[in-house]
Amino acid sequence: MQSPFPKSNSASGEGRIVAKLLPNGLPGLETVTYKYPLKLISPSPTAEQKSALVFLLSYGGGLVGGDSIQLAVEVSQNARLSVVTQGHTKILKSPSPDVITRQNLSVRVADDAGLCLLPDPVQPFAGSVYEQTQVFTVTASASLCLLDWVTQGRSALGEDWSFVRWKGRNEVWLTGGEAAPAEDRLLLRDTVVLDEGSRDLTGKGLHASMHGHGLFGTLILRGKQMTRLGEFFLSEFSSLPRLGARDFRSAEVREKEDSNKSAEEQWRLSRLHAEKQHGILWSAASIRGCVVVKFGAKTVEGGRLWIGDMLSREGSISELYGDQAMMCVR
Repeated sequence: MQSPFPKSNSASGEGRIVAKLLPNGLPGLETVTYKYPLKLISPSPTAEQKSALVFLLSYGGGLVGGDSIQLAVEVSQNARLSVVTQGHTKILKSPSPDVITRQNLSVRVADDAGLCLLPDPVQPFAGSVYEQTQVFTVTASASLCLLDWVTQGRSALGEDWSFVRWKGRNEVWLTGGEAAPAEDRLLLRDTVVLDEGSRDLTGKGLHASMHGHGLFGTLILRGKQMTRLGEFFLSEFSSLPRLGARDFRSAEVREKEDSNKSAEEQWRLSRLHAEKQHGILWSAASIRGCVVVKFGAKTVEGGRLWIGDMLSREGSISELYGDQAMMCVR
């Protein structure tokens, strides 16, 4: 029997999201389409929400060797979109190093619009091969918050950077808009390659080269909505103790003096203690109008607590996109 429905013209793994302001002025979605193994879910909008929300998922909770995801996202003028996940994006074992699991994300953010992408980290299983490319094209007044992070794998099963290869590339392009499409300019290209084959170059396997870290992440901030948050990370990084700095005060004097510090200074001391406890190493730099934060942690939860605390402390994400945008970093 012939189906009465027209055939889909989308390929396996393709999806599209278009966010725009609804007629009532609330952020909403004009288009959400997807095809297996990609799955997109959006809760019903509410009057209180500050951004449209989409969950990025895959059937079965993971991607098998050879899966390919192609997602296109458009955030229309003045709209705000938050993209989250419901757990780690699991990358299952590939049958051979030549079988690559891929995710490609292409995003366009219009004038005075913003995208907040704070997902759970990617979790590559032992023997997996994964490549990810995320390209963001923004106008001068558009804003972007992107968190891209990867774990050591299933630590409960003894996996410790046991995959074959993980490669992630993030690009941010500045466009002149429809009036000047030929003027697109590259602002940032950030590429991370974690490859067991690097042993031939460094003499160390991937596990040894990670120096005890179980999580590695990159946070990219750009645009006027992220100005305060970017300045916060740059300021906190500049206040970190420098190499070789030592505190020669006695414990009694240190406790007394620290108790007289302001609430902000006491929070910073508490955070520095937590960073030491969880083995957090991080840096922040401004690059062509983007703030790039790199961080590592001994454990996934330690890294999640740190990045969540930093974002909550400054407050821009919750203020502009709502608490829903933060659910994966809490």
